[in-house]
Amino acid sequence: MSSPLPSSVLDLAPVVPVVVVEDAADAVPLARALVAGGLPAIEVTLRTPAAPDAIRAVAGEVPGAVVGAGTVITPGQVAEAVDAGARFLVSPGWTDTLLEAMRASGLPFLPGVSTTSEVVALLERGVREMKFFPAQAAGGTAYLKSLAGPLPQARFCPTGGIGPDSAPDYLALPNVGCVGGSWMLPADAVAARDWDRVERLARAAAGLSAGARCR
Repeated sequence: MSSPLPSSVLDLAPVVPVVVVEDAADAVPLARALVAGGLPAIEVTLRTPAAPDAIRAVAGEVPGAVVGAGTVITPGQVAEAVDAGARFLVSPGWTDTLLEAMRASGLPFLPGVSTTSEVVALLERGVREMKFFPAQAAGGTAYLKSLAGPLPQARFCPTGGIGPDSAPDYLALPNVGCVGGSWMLPADAVAARDWDRVERLARAAAGLSAGARCR
């Protein structure tokens, strides 16, 4: 089965889990836990050999999941992600070559930016939704807030160093649609296949909003 294409990745949930899958057998139960917790958009990063099989399994076996491919940095990876059934694409940065491949895929995509010039360059190319990465290291909420005035047409999914305490501050910004993070997937819980714990943490993350904190 195939999940429908989202009109905007930024509007699916306040948090997009950023998932590194070492064992493709974990992908389906992990994704089911995230969806049950209220986080349907799942970014599986192309950092491991298991990632394409993980995307394929989630796309085919987890109703309600909108699975995407992250850490997309080459046109070849764009094609690999499309073949695996990804429903959106996320890159940590962009070039014109990569941007052309992502646009040609027909999938929603979030190219990564960390400077004002990169944002302006993407707006010039008709792209208004972007990943802000690495969020904390690149200036955090103060930087994004400063962009909202001169560049209100740009919307962001900040990712990188964000946790449950800082996420609400990002979500309070007018130019932030959602945040990306992995705090609902602690390494020990994934290693122990404690999907109940993952679901609880996902539910807390799904309930985050501007000004709210979860622990």
